[in-house]
Amino acid sequence: MRISVKAPAKINLTLDVLAKRPDGYHEVEMVMTTVDLADRVDLTLRQDGAITLDCSASFVPDDIRNHAYKAAVLLRERYQIRQGVHVHIDKQIPVAAGLAGGSSDAAAALRGLNKLWNLGLSLDELAAIGAEIGSDVPFCVYGGTALARGRGEQITHLPAPAPCWVILAKPPIGVSTADVYGRLRVQEIACHPSTEQMIRSIREQDFSLMCRSMGNVLEEVTLDMHPQVRQIKELMEQSGADGVLMSGSGPTVFALVQKEAKVHRIYNALRGFVKDVFVARMLGMPDGEMLA
Repeated sequence: MRISVKAPAKINLTLDVLAKRPDGYHEVEMVMTTVDLADRVDLTLRQDGAITLDCSASFVPDDIRNHAYKAAVLLRERYQIRQGVHVHIDKQIPVAAGLAGGSSDAAAALRGLNKLWNLGLSLDELAAIGAEIGSDVPFCVYGGTALARGRGEQITHLPAPAPCWVILAKPPIGVSTADVYGRLRVQEIACHPSTEQMIRSIREQDFSLMCRSMGNVLEEVTLDMHPQVRQIKELMEQSGADGVLMSGSGPTVFALVQKEAKVHRIYNALRGFVKDVFVARMLGMPDGEMLA
């Protein structure tokens, strides 16, 4: 028996850091939404109890360092499952890109194994388990659009934003989330994004207000560390994007565009500068193929 699950990338429309927590994490407030750039996670039942994993991208770990592998181990041990699984990840989302690719793979594994092993768990239960794997996993379990608080695990669902094109560009570097947060000085953040204004723009389907409300307090840290990221952002803005922001801790930068003619102009400008450029649409709502 085999189940295939879609694992879409996420982008941060806002990312605010409010404080450093006693547990070492940061208190965050983020508005996130999924886009139709996605990995595919295939889960094949094994009767020998083993958990194995392979990936179309050779440099992705195939052991407990992989979030999807960790999700399978966690479920099997918690619910004393005797069956095993082989996980195959068809990787389309860039790695270490600020797009939650690994977290989305873990969420896809949780949803798929819930069916494959007949666990009967709710999405809320899967999200709680996902929080033990990574801060972005609970959001990825649900998909769609949401406000995430705490360290990212407290999810408030939101309606779909105004539809638009999303152009994503990732320079050929990896960014360590821990390094970026380590360099962030919360007390020195000069300008916090307005989460409330972003939520209002989404509820009112106001694309212009959504673009004006975008903000990410990690952006300046990463831009200072990696000038290529700043160059990509400036190129997108000069090419006429309606809104431009770095996602997560980077290094991927995305542009929001309503008119299709602009998409080609921005894409062509970026392709002369960086190899990994993707054109996607906002999903906004959970995808039917996500096994919700």
